[in-house]
Amino acid sequence: MRTVYVVTHPEATHHVDRLVGGWFDSELTADGERAAAAVAESLRAKVPGEVELYSSDLRRTARTAELIGERLGVTPILDPRLREKSYGEAGGRPQAWLDGRFVPPPAVGDRLGHDEGIPGAETKGAMAARVYAAMESILESRCEHQVVVTHGGALTFVIAAWIRMPLESAGYVDFRGSPGSVTVLREDDYFHNRQVVTLAGIGHLPTGETDR
Repeated sequence: MRTVYVVTHPEATHHVDRLVGGWFDSELTADGERAAAAVAESLRAKVPGEVELYSSDLRRTARTAELIGERLGVTPILDPRLREKSYGEAGGRPQAWLDGRFVPPPAVGDRLGHDEGIPGAETKGAMAARVYAAMESILESRCEHQVVVTHGGALTFVIAAWIRMPLESAGYVDFRGSPGSVTVLREDDYFHNRQVVTLAGIGHLPTGETDR
């Protein structure tokens, strides 16, 4: 039986500074470090035996993965395909800058290829395609326990890839996860059905972190 634990990085500096994240390379805050340690301890209690650890290469996720790896005795494999959506020129700017220029997707039509009006930003389709590709590579391994450290936005496409949602159907999908959450995915050995056992659980976080 395969189990995949998907971790969204905890609080980072761009959260508290109210800046656009995306590929902007922010770091974990002190609270984020404590939450990452709590995630690591929780996983150490749940994950038996051999485990593989994959992570986005941005500093906030790589640091989260580093702390998890220390507890699990494994070195993270960094993969830029697990990054958050790129917001192009908006990355690192005040959130208000993006909000004033953002063009929301249409209710119907080409949502995956939609231009959000921000120079250099990824489309939803481009982001989905790279996250799907990352998950395809990860799932080629037959290791029964895997941890994937990513971002709140990328979580949607990690799960969509897991349940084998066709990429062309992913224009409306949205799975929400708070910073520091853990989603548990499981595939049984008989039917090979793929479950979402827990979506974005935060019960492991220290008191005061769960409302961030």
